[in-house]
Amino acid sequence: MIETIHFQLFLATFSGWVLRHQARVAAYLIEENRVLKEQLESSGHRLRFTDDQRRRLAAKGKLLGRKGLRTIATIVTPDTILAWHRKLIAAKWTFPRHGVGRPGVMKEIRRLIVQMAEGNSSWGYARIQGALKHLDHRVARSTIATVLREQGIRPSPERPMSWRTFVRSHAGVIAGADFFTTEVWTARGLITHYTLFVIDIATRRVQMAGTTPNPTSAWMEQVARNLTDCDSGFLNGKRHLIIDRDSIFSSRFKSTLEASGVGVLLTAYQAPNMNAFAERFVRSIKSECLNWMIFLGQDSLDRAIAEYAAHYHDERSHQGIGNEIVSGAEPQSLGRIEVQERLGGLLNYYHRRAA
Repeated sequence: MIETIHFQLFLATFSGWVLRHQARVAAYLIEENRVLKEQLESSGHRLRFTDDQRRRLAAKGKLLGRKGLRTIATIVTPDTILAWHRKLIAAKWTFPRHGVGRPGVMKEIRRLIVQMAEGNSSWGYARIQGALKHLDHRVARSTIATVLREQGIRPSPERPMSWRTFVRSHAGVIAGADFFTTEVWTARGLITHYTLFVIDIATRRVQMAGTTPNPTSAWMEQVARNLTDCDSGFLNGKRHLIIDRDSIFSSRFKSTLEASGVGVLLTAYQAPNMNAFAERFVRSIKSECLNWMIFLGQDSLDRAIAEYAAHYHDERSHQGIGNEIVSGAEPQSLGRIEVQERLGGLLNYYHRRAA
């Protein structure tokens, strides 16, 4: 009997200790939550819960009831937790419903509509509709018209051909011309030298038309004669030459070209992309060669330009033509690999030595 009383007393004491310990743990966690909440609020942040977090809190909170939640809930109010619980119950018995009306046009289809209109100036709404149908997208003509109107694209008869499309479709008869400048040390100090070049849009071949510190109108006229020479002129077979509006391209230069059947296409103001192939060549010769050298007299500049031109045509691969070499050199599979240097190793060409 005495042992039973002692055991019951032990159980009561132990249970009391466990309850007090649990109460201390709960009190600490509650206070910790309050501190964390105060830290977030003082820094201007709000607590944002995921659906899974709401579900877990609602499930636990329902077991405690409103009275129990008022004692321990610190992150959100008891009413909020119970409201989440009610939404979970409602969601369980709510079946998915499909909205009425026509679904909106997906972003991908809108992108295709704009791409087709900008890349094909002669395509009307029906033609675009047919192209989309071929891609298994069925879109009404009115929807196509709405998308293009929102993008500021005019209907087919009023929509001009893009400059990019024009250049690509006429690449075989179009060339571009531009200048690049280089600073050269002379007896008079640093003198700016102007180099005029012409690039064949279709093949990427480049002709260095000449270098001078003073590109006068007479000098430009002579360059035009050389470029249109009936026997060796670089512009033979070309119908258009793209140039910018710089006054350095004199009226005598333009009239000489036009008299030989080469029309002059002027780029728009502040639109370098209209002569993108020429601009890209300037960047290449500058970054790969000229920016790394100091020139003493025009002869040293002429030599560097000639070496780069040879490297450009016969040794350098071009991403714009599928990483091929402009001169058409075939890949080599046999022989020992060697390196050919130009300008003291500034320009290198790796090739296989013929057996």
